[in-house]
Amino acid sequence: MKIIVQRVKEACVSVDSEIVGSIAHGLLLLICFENGDKDEALNKAVEKISKLRIFDDSEGKMNIDIHAIKGEILSVSQFTLSWDGSGGHRPSFEKSMPPQEARLKYALFNRELRNKGLTVKEGKFGSMMQVKLINDGPVTFFLQF
Repeated sequence: MKIIVQRVKEACVSVDSEIVGSIAHGLLLLICFENGDKDEALNKAVEKISKLRIFDDSEGKMNIDIHAIKGEILSVSQFTLSWDGSGGHRPSFEKSMPPQEARLKYALFNRELRNKGLTVKEGKFGSMMQVKLINDGPVTFFLQF
């Protein structure tokens, strides 16, 4: 399981020129499920993201979490993260979890984030999406579980 975490001032995702998810201050998550990913990894990811202290405190230090700022999450499925860039110039996505299984994991992931008291907006799984964001910092992390 791979996740790109971006601290954003705002973000939205569109499908066919229609906005399907939009947030103000919070986190944009690009999420990739790979073959063999277990629910334990998913639960670890949810726990990590809900407690990440990457928002600035009153002294400008990354020291507070998304709950403290009353931030939102925009969750976007991103199977292309499965390619590690090695070998050749044409990406291969054979490490990606099959879509039917990944769709269930993605829904479970978002539900578990909501169970942590977080507001989660979503992209549309399996669709061609356009993502707009204003990265805050920029602050971007790559997490792997």
